Amino acid sequence: MPKSKKILLIEDDQDLAELYDEVLSAKYEVEIAHNGKEGLELATKKPDLILLDILLPSMNGFELLKAFKKDPQIKNIPVIVLTNLGSKHVDDDKKLALLLGAEDYLVKTYHQPQEILEKISVYLPT
Repeated sequence: MPKSKKILLIEDDQDLAELYDEVLSAKYEVEIAHNGKEGLELATKKPDLILLDILLPSMNGFELLKAFKKDPQIKNIPVIVLTNLGSKHVDDDKKLALLLGAEDYLVKTYHQPQEILEKISVYLPT
């Protein structure tokens, strides 16, 4: 069965990127960006969904979300924030991400890759 849906994973941690790629590739076509600038470029290829880390080199996830929502070609692509930014400010960070247009906000340490796959299927029904 061909993989019809494309996911852009914007993640600077190489090990995590590989782990998520392995899990997601079973069901989706995955493209990985390792920094904000690369993520912005790859988003113009119009993936079906974007998984976005917040702490990134060159442009952080909040800056990227703002840029995505300003771009008419990208603004309707669902974005799930996937971050380890689980600090005492997590509620503020989550509010900001949702305010900027993210569909969901997941803290990596609280969600197994399989749970993330289930979340994705809510936004990308097969």
